[in-house]
Amino acid sequence: MADLSFKDFATDQEVRWCPGCGDYSILKSTLKALAEGGSDPAKTVFVSGIGCSSRMPYYIETYGFHTIHGRAPAVATGVKLANPDLDVWVVTGDGDGFSIGGNHLLHALRRNVNLNILLFNNEIYGLTKGQYSPTSRKGTKSPSSPGGSLDAPIGPGQFALGAGATFFARGVDIDQKRLPGLLIESKEHEGTALVEILQNCIVYNKDVFEDVAAKKTAADTQVQCEHGKPLLFGKNSDKGLRLNTANLSLEAVTIGEDGVTEADILIHDETSLPLAQMLVNLAPPLPVAMGVIYRIEKTPYEASFRNRKTGERRRQVKDLLRNGYVLDRRGIRD
Repeated sequence: MADLSFKDFATDQEVRWCPGCGDYSILKSTLKALAEGGSDPAKTVFVSGIGCSSRMPYYIETYGFHTIHGRAPAVATGVKLANPDLDVWVVTGDGDGFSIGGNHLLHALRRNVNLNILLFNNEIYGLTKGQYSPTSRKGTKSPSSPGGSLDAPIGPGQFALGAGATFFARGVDIDQKRLPGLLIESKEHEGTALVEILQNCIVYNKDVFEDVAAKKTAADTQVQCEHGKPLLFGKNSDKGLRLNTANLSLEAVTIGEDGVTEADILIHDETSLPLAQMLVNLAPPLPVAMGVIYRIEKTPYEASFRNRKTGERRRQVKDLLRNGYVLDRRGIRD
């Protein structure tokens, strides 16, 4: 197959999102990732649910399904099991994925189906005009919560790790330098890869991540996680994360102050679940963890599914169809 550019993966459809929406940036990063990652349009499928993010299949020159609310992981699982040679992507939002689709997302993660799940998190329902979502922070004012939301938010990282995910990463919609590479890494992972993308909703939740995502301060508000490298941040990489052994939590320190040296800075180990659990919970004023936070190897679900003897599966289905229950006149199984 000839080398393709990101333009080869763009359709002729007019892209329709609100001007300034973070979806535009995510679409561009996705098209770059498909091209740079060597994807084959004929062997790639995008499956989405309902919401602003779920328009993505219209704009990508591959196969695609725009399914019903929250069911994208279930449909994508069926696609992958039917044809494991396909690269299957799921596009969902914080409302679609964690509200009506929370149950389906959980089971895709625990089964470890080889899916690449892009979670657009803008902490609001955009398509249905600004109701608070499962990831909205307490106090979020919206048409459905004019006095401020009382609900405790779901943390996508906590959810993923609790469900047994084998890959969790986080990126920012406007980060065209890192996000395409992050999506390529998710594609190459054997198993369910969940990538949370912090996204701006220009209309209903403007600048909700400004304290984390703003380019001018990102060096101080984000810590990039790279396996085997120290968890450093700051414009001069002179700050880092250290384990506070007194309460087993992460704390930010500055190299050169109070006797702190680079040897005190934690080395990122993406296979460490305890470390991942601490990193996904970081929030301002601490830097927010970005990049691949957790990744382990585990046999994908479809591999175990396909390893069953085909003849045995056919016999089981044949027996099930031909050998139904026999009921007596009272409707009791004989």
